[in-house]
Amino acid sequence: MTTNRRKKNSRMRGSGSQGWGSKKSHRGSGRKGGAGYSGTGKRADQMKPSIWKDLDFFGKHGFFPHGSPKTLPPVNIKYIEERLEQLVADKKAEKIGDKYNINLTKLGFGKLLSQGNPTHKLVITCTQASGDASEKIKRAGGEILMPGASLAKMLKAGQQHPQQKKEKKEEGAEQEEPEKESEDSEE
Repeated sequence: MTTNRRKKNSRMRGSGSQGWGSKKSHRGSGRKGGAGYSGTGKRADQMKPSIWKDLDFFGKHGFFPHGSPKTLPPVNIKYIEERLEQLVADKKAEKIGDKYNINLTKLGFGKLLSQGNPTHKLVITCTQASGDASEKIKRAGGEILMPGASLAKMLKAGQQHPQQKKEKKEEGAEQEEPEKESEDSEE
């Protein structure tokens, strides 16, 4: 005949440690101090020297937000004027006649700012320029070229994109060709 036996763990109820020693033992990772490299701190059985050699142990690694665009630093007219001859010598700018052609994006700069006064005729290609900077450059006999800016102005004025104009011309040329062929066949 079977009897109802009491489970052994019922004897442990209320003891706090359930027979595993310290009340902290047998919870989580038990007595070993944690998982992985935990427990490598100040007290006994340190692994500090082996951690010091591992340069990737401390800090954050391996994530780069690819969606964020890189912003290029701005540059003043004064900076360009002071280094103009050096830029020409290093072939980072070119002198054509009395004008100097400079591409700021190739130099690693984004926006042109207006601090300083231009003493040379500068033709500057950049992504952005402040209003005062473009005024100063034009007054000195130079110009500022912003790729995409002229296109944006054109689209804002309601004109067609140059690519669309080109496609329409090609379509018109294709329609004229079949008409010529039909005239030839009649003769």
